[in-house]
Order: sequence, then structure tokens, then C-alpha cells
Amino acid sequence: MKKKLSLQLSCAILASLMTSALFVSTTMASSHREAPYIAKYPQVDGTDFYAFNSYEPDRDDYVTFLANYIPVQAAYGGPNYFMLDENALYEIHIDNDGDAIEDITYQFRFKNSVPDDGIISFPIGSGENQKNIEAVLRNVGGVSAESAGGLNYVESYTLRIVTGDRRSGSGAFAKNQATDNLTFKKPFDYSGIKTFGGAGKYTEYANSFIHDIDIPNCDVDGKVFVGQRLDGFKIALGETFDLINFVPIEGDSAPGAGDGAGFPGGVTQDPKRNVLSKNNVTTIALEIPKTCLVGDGNGVIGSWTSASLRQVNILNPKPTLDFPEISLGRWTQVSRLGNFLINELFVGFSDKNSFNSSEPKNDGQFAKYVTHPVFPAIVNLLFKDAVNSTLGTNIADLAPTNIPRNDLVAGFLTGFSGVNQLKIVTPSEMLRLNTAILATARESQHPLGVAAGDIAGFPNGRRPGDDAVDIALRVAMGALCHNVPLGEDGTGINLGLCSPADAAVGNVALTDGAPISAMDFNNSFPYLLTPYPGSPNDAPIPTPVD
Repeated sequence: MKKKLSLQLSCAILASLMTSALFVSTTMASSHREAPYIAKYPQVDGTDFYAFNSYEPDRDDYVTFLANYIPVQAAYGGPNYFMLDENALYEIHIDNDGDAIEDITYQFRFKNSVPDDGIISFPIGSGENQKNIEAVLRNVGGVSAESAGGLNYVESYTLRIVTGDRRSGSGAFAKNQATDNLTFKKPFDYSGIKTFGGAGKYTEYANSFIHDIDIPNCDVDGKVFVGQRLDGFKIALGETFDLINFVPIEGDSAPGAGDGAGFPGGVTQDPKRNVLSKNNVTTIALEIPKTCLVGDGNGVIGSWTSASLRQVNILNPKPTLDFPEISLGRWTQVSRLGNFLINELFVGFSDKNSFNSSEPKNDGQFAKYVTHPVFPAIVNLLFKDAVNSTLGTNIADLAPTNIPRNDLVAGFLTGFSGVNQLKIVTPSEMLRLNTAILATARESQHPLGVAAGDIAGFPNGRRPGDDAVDIALRVAMGALCHNVPLGEDGTGINLGLCSPADAAVGNVALTDGAPISAMDFNNSFPYLLTPYPGSPNDAPIPTPVD
């Protein structure tokens, strides 16, 4: 009796972990609040990271990087909204030779300040009793591309490019071509339609903050943008919190899906399932010429984003607007993100904070979580009976049997030979991108990337329209053990990492039922959509533009 009770308790604990620690993390987007410590610091919490060959027309020679921070922004979250931390260091790192050490780092530092004209004041009273009193809100008037006169607090930033070690390498600042100085302005968050003069005006306003830049040691110009965007992650949040109240098979949880892949099968799913559809994030976006990224490597780059804070933070007992605290000591990394869902779905709970503070060169310490993953076992525990019932099968164990999981090692730690493997192969967690593979046009992209025959998608980088949840489910459950639809004869090829017999459900269209595609995003830099406005509450969800 004691043994049976212990088994039941173990199953209950695993199920609880799945719902409260695993899928709760994914519902906050692919890396929102993924570790206990970073949950305390949303300003430096990296949520999603993208690196892809630019598919905007006539931008074939560029790579776009998108690093999202500050998770689950309620659009109405005023009056101060969502400023980035001026005491933090935000970075995008590039390894172009494969030693898992950064060769180029793009460093962003932010400054929040009162405009040159000071805080807006109002005359209160009359005659001898009249006093000019400062406004009580951050914005008290209209804001447009031509004038930000209604703002009492504005954001700006610098971009420094470091060659070599991120802390000891040589660095120089990018120059703003329009102003010929080293400072770039960041747009005010989308507080509401009235503030910006009507529906559609915010897009015009935000686009004026897309800056052309002169890049040190690079003969070709680039682009930079930092500002609020609509969160591009989609998931069925309500059903997930209700003990995963759906069978994760396309056609059951995604009504209307017809081709077993989610696209272009005509998914007609109720959009209300994606309850993150009105949440925003803050995006750091870069577009860099390929020639200034690849160095002496083979054209493949590895990349990741991180955020760091000083070791010591001292609060001012008499804080002022300009001096609420002081930060001292060495930079200490507190957030890290390359591939999506690695920390949530694979890294053990006790190591999640350590993973966020580590660098790719030291990832050997976490290898066991990829070679011997727990996630597939949890999927089996929760969904074996439901999947068997739906498929009409009697599969004893849904989890792949090829241990160690060389397919996951290739997908997340080494890349694939001839596709996205760097010149030197160092097992490490980075988002790998082959800059020589031409981008797939937006209308032709497949959200499952390489697993569906689109070699310009994940794991060859990551595009906004690559479906993170569905890819994670399918790859973790052995999709790469089955034939990948590549080659000329239409039968596909096996990557040689494992066999179909190793993955009982590796060819099943697993999904969370919240489809996504490239057509959900813009076709130009910075690709992510205009943020959702703070007012009115019933405003339509922003739509893509060509």
C-alpha cells in the first residue's frame, strides 16, 4: 500500500510540476519569468529572442535580431508605463567561429530624464496666491512624431559595439545618422489612442524612432529600434491553467486545422484562445549587414541576448527623481536567452538561476538536461491516455527512447551539419543562423521551420512566425527522428540522429491549439506589430502591414 501511494504521489507531483512550473512559464511567452530570481526583475527579464535573415524586400544582405524584455505588459499599465532600467546593461552577443565565446557584442544603455524644457507646470490659484505647480503625470498632453511636448519624462539610449570579450574587448559607439551624435530616442509607450491623435497615429509615431546607424568597423549602414511592441507569442492560456484542458493534437485542440502541420491548412480557431493577444513587450531590434557579422567563420553565427545588473544596489533614503538609488560593482548577468523554452522545459529547477547567469562556453554543466530530458516523460504522464484515445492507439510510452537524445543535442547545442553548424563545433546553447541561406518570403514561411521543409526557419535561427510551442512539443517528442520533408523526391530524409521507431508520436501533429504564422507580423523592420493601446479597452487588435 505504501509503494502504491508513493507512486500516486510521484505522479501527482509530476503533474503539478507540469502545470505550475512548466506550462505556466510557457504561457508567459517563451521565456517570461522562467526562473525564480529573474521573476523579481521584470525590466531585465528577456522574454523572446529572434535572429533571422531579413525577409523584408530588398534587405537580403542583412540579419535582424529582436530581443524582447519586460513580460506581460498590460497596455493600460500607467501612469509610468514600462521603461527599461537605466542601471542595467542589455546585450546581444554574436559568436561567429563556434568556440561559444562572443566575438561581437551590441551593448545598450538607457537613460530616463526630464526634457530640456523641464517638467510641465500649471498655474494654480490667482493673484498673490498663484503658484506654478508641476504636473503629476508622466504625460499630460498630446504626443506625435513632430512633438513630444506633453511628456515629462523621456527615454534615450546608446549603442556600443564591442569586439572580443564583452567586458575587456575594444568598443566604439554607433552613430545616429540623422543627428550625427551617439544618442538615440525611444518612443513613449502606447498609453492610448487619444494621446497620439487618433487610431493609426501611433504607428507613424513609433516608426519615426527607427534609426539608421553608422556601425563602427562596418562599411554598410544598419538600423536600430527600441520600443513597445505587441507580444507575438500565442498560447491557449485558459485551458492550460485548467490542468491542460485540451488534447495536444491538431484537429482536437485546433478546430479547423486540416493538414497536420498548422499551415497552410486553413486554421479557423477561435482567436480568444490566445489571451495574450492584448499584452505588449519592449523590443530591442537591430538590423546588421551580414558582412559585419560573419568574421572569418563559415557564414554561420551563434547569438543570444543577456541583461546584467551591478552587484550592489544602494537605495537613497531621500530619493529624488534623478537619484533614487546608486548601483556599484561589477556587471553581473541575471538574464540569458538564446533558443526558446530551454530554461523552462529542460533545465532542472535548482539550476534555473544558474543557467540565466552562465555563458554558452560553460554549458557542459547543463548537458544532462538535454541528453536526458524530463519534459517528454511529463508529456507522457499527462497525455498518454488522451493521445491514445484520440489516435486509436495503445502506445505504452509517448516519450522517445533514444537516450541520450542526440536529436535534441543537434537542435539546441551543436546545430546541423550543412545547415546551421558553426566552423568549430562547441556544444552550447545559442540560436544558430546560417547567413548564406536565403530568407523565405513572408507568405511562404512555414511556422514549423526545418521540420516542415522550410530551412530558413527554426532551428536555423528563429523568425517571429516560427511557432515556439508547437515546435518545442514536436521536437521534444521526436519529430526529428522521422523523415524531414527535404529533398527532391518528396519522401523526405532522415537526419540520422535517431529512427522513427525511437519516437512513437514523433510524426503526430502536437500543438497547443494557438496557431501562428509569419502573416501575423509586419513585412518590414522591426517586424513585430504596433503595441496594443492602453485606451480604449475595446480597441481592435493591431493587424500586419506589408
